[in-house]
Amino acid sequence: MAAPGKVAAFRLPPLPTVGEIIKLFRLKAQRQLSQNFLLDLRLTDKIVKQAGELKNTHVCEVGPGPGGITRSILSAGVEQLLLIEKDARFIPGLQMLSEAAPGKVHIVHGDVLTYKMEKAFPKHLKKDWEDEPPDIHIIGNLPFSVSTPLIIKWLENVSNRDGPFSYGRTQMTLTFQKEVGERLTANPGGKQRSRLSIMAQHLCSVENCFVIPGQAFVPKPEVDVAVVHFTPLVQPKIQQPFELVEKVVQSVFQFRRKYCFRGLETLFPESGRFKRTEQLMMTANVDPTLRPFQLSMSQFRNLCNTYRKMCDEDPGLFVFDYREELKQKKRTRNLHKRTSQPEQTEEEDQL
Repeated sequence: MAAPGKVAAFRLPPLPTVGEIIKLFRLKAQRQLSQNFLLDLRLTDKIVKQAGELKNTHVCEVGPGPGGITRSILSAGVEQLLLIEKDARFIPGLQMLSEAAPGKVHIVHGDVLTYKMEKAFPKHLKKDWEDEPPDIHIIGNLPFSVSTPLIIKWLENVSNRDGPFSYGRTQMTLTFQKEVGERLTANPGGKQRSRLSIMAQHLCSVENCFVIPGQAFVPKPEVDVAVVHFTPLVQPKIQQPFELVEKVVQSVFQFRRKYCFRGLETLFPESGRFKRTEQLMMTANVDPTLRPFQLSMSQFRNLCNTYRKMCDEDPGLFVFDYREELKQKKRTRNLHKRTSQPEQTEEEDQL
């Protein structure tokens, strides 16, 4: 970190505006990639401010596009900025910013979903998980199409303490559709309580910082945009493997409007399904008539812990796939129909 005392603020030299960059390189947001540009630097400054103190830190920006948020990050006085951009059209404009901040910017033309983040930062930045978060931040105005799969991937990284979280409890400041932001932070009983709520909140402290109206973006999306800040917890609220928690939570929310026992039934094969579901709910002390969105985090923890014990007793249970069972039953029915059809035709011929 910076030494005590006053440090001269980093200032970018005069540059074309983001709007001028878009015109200069003839950049056009592609709807199929759910791209939306944020041109107002007051808003980009506000997003970056939610990340906290960035002076002399290392930042990874995901999907910088024409570089609006990039300018605000550089103006915050970061030590190093890693830009991961999948769309080659934006690279020349980002290179202009790199030249304006010599030695500070590294541009990667690639997909963040496959980029090896565990090698993205210097090793000396690593901290123990129990320590304060490292001087590393992830910031991004995410395309809507990638935001949910990306946060699920990063939550799994948090659970495994790998990827960008191999350095410690790396903080993230990201944008989502307003509705997704509400799901990420929804409390028990809230209408937006969902699988995403449990998966995020059991691993991170999640704050819905503020909402940006859709008209601030170019082109204007049909929805408003939420800025959400994540700080991984020292101890997850459910201390079970990510895959197990995800399976239980997905099962519960599979039938969102029905009683929670209906979704939990899908964890078990048809033979003995009712008895095992009853055993799970009684041991976990969960009322089977509660709706999925009414369950508390402690109730989800009890369900996951009990299901883990049941899987330990029956090793084949965890790999059971309810959807595959349904497909198999459908295939069997179709096969029965096909094999019975010739017999009916033959009988008709005899008649």
